[in-house]
Amino acid sequence: MALSGWVCVVTGASRGIGRGIALQLSEAGATVYITGRQDKTLKRTAAEVKERGGNCVPVVCDSTNSRDIEGLFERIRHEQNGRLDILVNNAYAGVQTIFENMGKTFWEMDPSIWDSINNAGLRGHYFFSVYASQLMVAQGRGLIVTISSIGGLRYYFNVPYGVGKAACDRLAADMAVELKSRGVASVSLWPGAVRTELITQFVLESDAAQGASTKVKDVFASGETPEMSGKCIVHLAKEKNLMSLTGKVLMTCDLARRYGIQDIDGRSIDDYTSLKYLLSWVPYLSWLSILVPSFIRVPRFVLTLAYSRF
Repeated sequence: MALSGWVCVVTGASRGIGRGIALQLSEAGATVYITGRQDKTLKRTAAEVKERGGNCVPVVCDSTNSRDIEGLFERIRHEQNGRLDILVNNAYAGVQTIFENMGKTFWEMDPSIWDSINNAGLRGHYFFSVYASQLMVAQGRGLIVTISSIGGLRYYFNVPYGVGKAACDRLAADMAVELKSRGVASVSLWPGAVRTELITQFVLESDAAQGASTKVKDVFASGETPEMSGKCIVHLAKEKNLMSLTGKVLMTCDLARRYGIQDIDGRSIDDYTSLKYLLSWVPYLSWLSILVPSFIRVPRFVLTLAYSRF
């Protein structure tokens, strides 16, 4: 019960990564406020938390509605005497929209796809962070984790997706600049390929996912469980040198190695920065991955340079 007495908020926790994070935080002893738009699905997550002996508070809260968000934090201020230890910005409403528009250029799509992808996500993350920071700064401690992806570094799916993820990384970094002196850490977390319910539906089981290669499907089929991100956040929250990580982009594979943790099914997760893994994706060179030791990793600055715009 490493987080016994802690108070957390996980947005978009009805399913997927948010649900997995809520399960792990509550299993570690925290009281977790979970948000989502549907009472029915929120209660399913809450019931699962309760079955594991955890404490969960489901709150119907639309991440695109600023009044809903403000009301949530007023409730926490009242019920928890203003205490808030962790905010996980996870809510995202764009998965179905992305797969329905696979293969289309940005000028071929309805411009409103921007709102579908970035309102509940990017805009909502900012609003949640504002109100969470007010509580955290007052108590002089806290951790904000914004769920992002490698789409913030290179092109993935479509233009609104990449812009949104790059902005999430920048949001976490810039918030860290202003929060550091107040004892509050802000990081961006990149999970690997995660076998969420929607990924299973749209990538692994749907004939509509024509744009997904066999290789991509294999990666998701053997991907992380939705709870792996939660395990990483639990360990990160207890990090003694947490402020040395504030403002950074962290990967679940890095945190798994740092803390010596495995996924809930006992598997070690793929290290997406290992030379072995990266070679497996290169045509005509994939055979070399058999010969390269898994501990050889590509430095982060190389990844940045590969997609540098300067």
